[in-house]
Amino acid sequence: MNADLDSLSKDELIQLRTDVEKALKTIDARRKADAKRAAEKAAKEYGFSLDEILGAATGKTTKGAAKYANPANPEQTWTGRGRKPNWVIEALDNGKSIEDLAI
Repeated sequence: MNADLDSLSKDELIQLRTDVEKALKTIDARRKADAKRAAEKAAKEYGFSLDEILGAATGKTTKGAAKYANPANPEQTWTGRGRKPNWVIEALDNGKSIEDLAI
C-alpha cells in the first residue's frame, strides 16, 4: 500500500492515525479470542478446562484452614501463613503465646 502522506492535511493524518490504532486494537482482540479458543480446545482434548490449567499454572491455592482465632472475636481467624493480623500481634504483645490463640 502506497499512501501519499505528504498530500494529507494534519487533521487527515490525525484521523488516519486514530483509524490505524483502532484497527490494530481490533486485530489484537480478534487474535486473542482465537488464541483463547485454541487453548480451550487443547485443554479439552486432555480433559481439563482452561480455568483449571491456568489456575494450576499460576500457583493459585485455596486459603488454608484457620489455625488461630481471636479470643475477643472468634470470627477473626488466621491460617498461620502470611503476615500476622493485628489482633495476633496485639495478643502476643500482651503476653499471650501463639498456642493460646490456637483453635
